[in-house]
Amino acid sequence: MKIIVEAKVDLDPARRGEALAGAQGWIEGAQAQPGCLGYFWTADPHHPARVHVFEEWESAEALASHLAGPQYRGMLAHISSFGLTHAVSRKFAVAQEGPVYNQAGVASAAFE
Repeated sequence: MKIIVEAKVDLDPARRGEALAGAQGWIEGAQAQPGCLGYFWTADPHHPARVHVFEEWESAEALASHLAGPQYRGMLAHISSFGLTHAVSRKFAVAQEGPVYNQAGVASAAFE
């Protein structure tokens, strides 16, 4: 079952850009791991301290392998060195998946 991870990480606003620039190697390393379908960090344009993290994993096993490995530990050390003040992360098991736009091109909450 696909797993989605989302996180909100608050850093020293004066160092957020530096943190994001320096994270590229950690991000690319995670993206290259088996079972990683997506791994991205982005600055929140409305909150000067916030970084949003989005991860998409093929399975819980793929996420577990990532969390147990050096990429994850390195990322934690990296992000913690930029004035980390707050972090909240959540994981979701995807039971259903489908397009937002239906066959008629209309946005729909229904899973067809």
